[in-house]
Amino acid sequence: MGSASAREPAAVELVDIVDDDDRVVATVSRAEMRAGRLQHRAVSIAVLSSDRRLLVHRRADTKDLWPSMWDLAAGGVVAAGETYADAARRELAEELGITADEVEDLGEGRFRDENVALIGHGYLTVHDGPFTFTDGEIAEVRWATRSELDHLLRTERFVPDNVMLLLPLLDGRLAP
Repeated sequence: MGSASAREPAAVELVDIVDDDDRVVATVSRAEMRAGRLQHRAVSIAVLSSDRRLLVHRRADTKDLWPSMWDLAAGGVVAAGETYADAARRELAEELGITADEVEDLGEGRFRDENVALIGHGYLTVHDGPFTFTDGEIAEVRWATRSELDHLLRTERFVPDNVMLLLPLLDGRLAP
């Protein structure tokens, strides 16, 4: 008989593994996906202010991938059985504490390096805040115009998948 103070084990986060046609071929734990560098689905959501500045953030140093690096977007791994759009809305709520009525699908891309293999969808939403950072994934945030972002990209380390996949999709949308 268990005691009332006994903790239940944490739920294992499941991730769909996909082939090059984005068809599910397996479902594994997030840890297995990371360890095997298995191709999975991910979302990235750029948040623009009403005056077209981009919300950028520095990832917490406890992140399992690319800790302490700057990022152009909220986002993350799509959970098993979850749609890309649902994952985008969930990530906005978890990371920024916001509900986005509209998330514009900017397109799909693929990224592979020594750490990760993913099929990603980029999204865009307009929101001026307020934001709350309750899940501990974000260490620092700032708004950036395109010229300020260009300076940051030259002087700071950024998450590579979003620079390669999402940044081109934002061309012409950011305040100069």
